[in-house]
Amino acid sequence: MSLGVVILAAGQGTRMKSGLAKVLHPLGGRPLLRHVIDTALDLDADRVVVVYGHGGEAVIEAMGEPRTGWVLQEQQLGTGHAVKQAMPLLDGVDRVLVLYGDVPLTLSGTLHRLLRSADEGVLGLLTMDVDDPAGYGRIVRDAEGAVQRIVEHKDADTEEKRIREVNTGILVAQQSWLAEWLDGLNNDNAQGEYYLTDIVGMAVESGMPVSTSGPDAWWEVAGVNDRVQLAQLERIFQRREAERLMRDGVTMLDPARFDLRGTLVCGVDVTIDANVIIEGDVRIGNGVRIGANTVLRSCQIDDDVCVLENCVLENAVIGAGSRVGPFARVRPGAVFERNVHVGNFVEIKNAHIAESAKINHLSYVGDAQVGQRANVGAGAITCNYDGANKHRTVIGDDAFIGSNSALVAPVTIGEGATIGAGSTISRDAPDDRLSLTRARQLVVPGWKRPTKKK
Repeated sequence: MSLGVVILAAGQGTRMKSGLAKVLHPLGGRPLLRHVIDTALDLDADRVVVVYGHGGEAVIEAMGEPRTGWVLQEQQLGTGHAVKQAMPLLDGVDRVLVLYGDVPLTLSGTLHRLLRSADEGVLGLLTMDVDDPAGYGRIVRDAEGAVQRIVEHKDADTEEKRIREVNTGILVAQQSWLAEWLDGLNNDNAQGEYYLTDIVGMAVESGMPVSTSGPDAWWEVAGVNDRVQLAQLERIFQRREAERLMRDGVTMLDPARFDLRGTLVCGVDVTIDANVIIEGDVRIGNGVRIGANTVLRSCQIDDDVCVLENCVLENAVIGAGSRVGPFARVRPGAVFERNVHVGNFVEIKNAHIAESAKINHLSYVGDAQVGQRANVGAGAITCNYDGANKHRTVIGDDAFIGSNSALVAPVTIGEGATIGAGSTISRDAPDDRLSLTRARQLVVPGWKRPTKKK
């Protein structure tokens, strides 16, 4: 049977106290709504429709999702009214599944189970037993256990408020029946809204069976209404991702202090220390160690690399056997070949560093090519920017750049060349020669250091 999915995302989210639409607040580096859309697409839905609210054009733009239809709910008149806005775009599908843009962690396996439980001619509800049902709609059953209706908390009497089985809001129904029930909704309730949950009573009155299934964990159906709840789900999401990686063979020295805000693919025998943040698309090879307090952003890290503590690597490729850090910054466009050493307080940007080159201390290398086995000394920099344009520095194989040297680009340092410490090099340096610029050292006789007047 064909499947359509409606995602309700029109809520204003006033409790977030933010100018950003609630469904655009990030969880695991992706907007809440992105998680829900991805789950819907994982179900192989034939059609996905998002219902958004006034000013939600920013939501459409942020998603950039061509596989999704969008419908505006101009007035916030309840969940039933919201689903009704989407029905014209679902004409022709057999079944409709209703999800929520602020409920980000529902597993596709749970939804597949719900879909299997609700065959043709059956309304399917996702329900859950909770210790404290306050605020939830209660599932009212008859003496034989058959679902009769859902009563919202504000409309429930004393006996109904004792019911622990609650409605999660997620349901699946035949499209034709759902359209008919939505047309029959009224807003005669404490909220003055058109409740989607009222269709359950209509289904029972028409003789349609109502099936229920439940999630494996409470957080699958937990919504985000404020920043406290968002933070709670963030930690659940991160713990779940850490456990997945550990089951795949990654050693996490402290899984409670790990943040994945993108995608991570790891080889075997990878060790990740505490407070590591992964953003974008990161790929890590075999035998890699990532030190504490490190940020990896859209990087490729090959086998047997050691990234020491407190490093930031962004849009870079780190070759096998290389060593980076501690306190190194590797910026976009940096490519390291095998066995490169980049040490503490070194910054690399848009530079190709050849095999076995070393840049170990307090240096900046930008817009450069560094040859094999070259050694860049402490405090050396490439002066690549003249205030208007960037220029390139080429350092040949086996070159040695003395400490505290400035290479003024465009400039080429020849193979085997040596640059004397403290030099400012603005012309090409020949192969296998010593080049240096150094002012004569003077001793001033009779000079005395100034003293303060008493």
